[in-house]
Amino acid sequence: MDFDLADISVPFQMRPGLRRIDRSQLRLTPLDPASALHAEKQAVLAAGQARHCVAGFDPGPALEAIAARGARTGARPFGAGGLPLELAFEEDFAVLDGATGTLPWLCVCVPSHWAPEDKLGLDFAALHAPVADNTALLAASRQLVALVTAGDCWERFVWTLSPSGRHDQHPRRHPRQPWPATDDADAFARQCWLRAERQVFFPVGHGTRQAVFAIHVMLQPLAQAVRAPGRARRLRDSLASMSQAVLDYKNLCPAREPLLRWLDPGAASRRASRG
Repeated sequence: MDFDLADISVPFQMRPGLRRIDRSQLRLTPLDPASALHAEKQAVLAAGQARHCVAGFDPGPALEAIAARGARTGARPFGAGGLPLELAFEEDFAVLDGATGTLPWLCVCVPSHWAPEDKLGLDFAALHAPVADNTALLAASRQLVALVTAGDCWERFVWTLSPSGRHDQHPRRHPRQPWPATDDADAFARQCWLRAERQVFFPVGHGTRQAVFAIHVMLQPLAQAVRAPGRARRLRDSLASMSQAVLDYKNLCPAREPLLRWLDPGAASRRASRG
């Protein structure tokens, strides 16, 4: 997984967390045809539920920008004579229009408890209205849109914990998986996953004031994610500092107490001593 728990914020904060990156650092991830993610994306593609476009919008320049970036990372060609975009990369994609602040086009197969079709054409503030503790984010919405559509490349990471190892968590395709029904903290944690997203913005070009928004969903069993020294403590401190609004938004209320017990430094040390 291209994400390190050592980088999470303590105390936890809902913030943009954008970092400017050099274009050489901006990579897309070829999709392995033998992977579970490929099977999930293929199912969404076959159902005709992957792409959504505002009437009259031309995604051609954005597709060219994705193809150019993919060629630099060794991905197989997509489009005419090649793979569908959905099956070429692990990433999902959307276009952010800097002129309107909206998403006029999406190609999203594995959303994290949101419905891409409901976000089509919405502006930045409306897109993020459901987010918990969003006051600062909404206040800076115009500046953020201008920033990420001005021609540079940007990166951010978001994370949560989940009882599901499924990538596709569209709320109308898949009901939320319940948290483990056990009081044993070890058994509870063994059925949990770290779910992280690497989100990047890169320019479309062609004088469009548009940016491609690429979303790379990554999953790792929680027990593996906290093996490195200090990771369990940092995750515990971040989880313990979440507001009630954030816990509700992330559906972490039922998981907080058993995970805090499991992540307790004494419990983590005992697990480490057992190998």
